[in-house]
Amino acid sequence: MSALLDRDLSEASRVAGVSLTEYFVTDTARWLWQFRLDQMAADPGHARWMVRQAVVGDKGLVVGHAGFHGPPDEVGMVEIGYSVAPRFRRQGYARSTLTELLRRAAAETAVTTVRATISPDNVASLATISGFGFVEVGEQWDEEDGLELVFEVPVRRVPAVDGGVCGTTPV
Repeated sequence: MSALLDRDLSEASRVAGVSLTEYFVTDTARWLWQFRLDQMAADPGHARWMVRQAVVGDKGLVVGHAGFHGPPDEVGMVEIGYSVAPRFRRQGYARSTLTELLRRAAAETAVTTVRATISPDNVASLATISGFGFVEVGEQWDEEDGLELVFEVPVRRVPAVDGGVCGTTPV
């Protein structure tokens, strides 16, 4: 993430072990990297919950990034976040990424609930979570994103399955 903050895609790609794109050094992405680095500096134990690349197939095509906003809270809730680069949207990668995040959450015994917060205007993300059992439980105001609808789904304990379209690797 430090290399991405410095806009050094070559070094960031080398460290990550996959070829990252300009999508990882946009102003929005760089804000996220700084935010996550600050979180990890405050508590290094949170690192394993943070952002990962969304990688497709054996060739390591990176289509975006995804992760959790932090470790489970005191009641076992984790919040997810994901973003797919514009050129890869509307191809099922967000749903595959969401599937992988839910699978990772289910593998953690401390996690009981997964939360997603989405702007009411973000039709694509609202469509992405449909069919996964998310239920709207309220709304909140986010300083960065404005009004967000809050959705939650109980974790389903399922065994890990190989062969998914999209996996994640640490940023």
